[in-house]
Amino acid sequence: MIALLLCAIAAFAAYYFGRRSLVGGCLVVAAVGYAYGILRANLISPFSFFIFDSAIVGLYASQFLSPPKDGAGTPPNPAMKLWLTLLIGWPLLLLFLPFQPFLVSIVGLRGNMFLLPLLLLGSRFRSIDLYRLAMGLAVLNIFALTFAVAEYFRGIEPFFPYGPATVIMYNSLDSAHHYRIPSIFSSGHAYAATLVATIPFLFGAWAQKFGSRKEKLMLLLGLGSALFGVLLASTRSNLIMAGLLMVIAILSGKVTPMKRLLIATAVAAVIIAAMSNERFQRYKELDSDTVTDRIAGSVNRSFWEILAQYPMGNGLGGGGTSIPYFLASQVNHPIGLENEYSRILLEQGLIGLIMWVAFVLWFLTNRAAFVKDAWATGRKMAWFYSGIGLVSASLGVGLLTAIPSSFLFLLIMGWVSSKPRAELPAIAPPYRARRLAPRTVTVEVLR
Repeated sequence: MIALLLCAIAAFAAYYFGRRSLVGGCLVVAAVGYAYGILRANLISPFSFFIFDSAIVGLYASQFLSPPKDGAGTPPNPAMKLWLTLLIGWPLLLLFLPFQPFLVSIVGLRGNMFLLPLLLLGSRFRSIDLYRLAMGLAVLNIFALTFAVAEYFRGIEPFFPYGPATVIMYNSLDSAHHYRIPSIFSSGHAYAATLVATIPFLFGAWAQKFGSRKEKLMLLLGLGSALFGVLLASTRSNLIMAGLLMVIAILSGKVTPMKRLLIATAVAAVIIAAMSNERFQRYKELDSDTVTDRIAGSVNRSFWEILAQYPMGNGLGGGGTSIPYFLASQVNHPIGLENEYSRILLEQGLIGLIMWVAFVLWFLTNRAAFVKDAWATGRKMAWFYSGIGLVSASLGVGLLTAIPSSFLFLLIMGWVSSKPRAELPAIAPPYRARRLAPRTVTVEVLR
């Protein structure tokens, strides 16, 4: 009953704050996504698997049932609307085909189309929305780091009891054979992936010319929490991604020398910490043989067999993606994969895969991300983050199902795929409303 109540609270909170502003609803969903792992681990109930989904439903209801009160948003991108129609319409059609049991297909929608409307919401972000979202993400990153530090010293056992929802945690070890740090997420990888997704927002907001010193400090602390949290989580791919984003940030021509020095100092501190602590040195296991084996196993294995055996797919949920343990036994012909595009082929068939490949090519060739505005550095980082994520999806699954990194990933894709709306210059930092003192104007009259 507690898990069911939390589902209702998450949906209501996302709807309530989403009606007042798009950012308010997004931050509620992000907060629920951050806490999802620890909630699911301590509430053994089928409903605990749907707390995050309930928040997403509340956000959608607040934004799509009627216009939000703040009137935020840019006009919908016609190309994005067309792609959403195709990418959502095809899985909905497959839902009614008898490939899988209906409940399995319903849950399978989550990994195929449930989060895709976030692309449209991301395209509505204005400069003020991005700044407020970054401030909220900074607070969440700092909060998550406090749990991560506690788990580093006390272990994960006091926070995550062993059970069906935590098996992956107890099977994941760092280079010193300790459990990887999940913070309050469902795994160390989910923790690190989410932190990396916040970096374009945080750095883009921190690089703005407006904002108080307290706000800049909060953004810098949030960015530092992201970098150090990726190190604690001991995930090699996310550490590489974070490093690439920091290189882009340092080389950006829009950043002042002082800010470059601060970022370089933060990166140097992370490097020193990694080199001086054995638990942070899992990156040393990354060699050419490891990369070759991972690519061979993820990209090549079973792809052509799936294409020959299931040209129309195995049905939604047939790849086992995001299927809860209490439904896993009902999946017809379950096949485990480590390739997101193989999973799409398996669940949506050749037609679905062709549409997704065409969508990825459209996104990668879209130049809207390189518009020169106040958020140019953040947009460039976001485009590279999205592009690398789409390409590296061939090495693993979870691009559309990870909580809450998939939520942030799709918001970012929607943001950078649409040209920003021309806005009037801000007369004050947009994050916090400030009262302007009345001015006395002297008018001279010529006679």
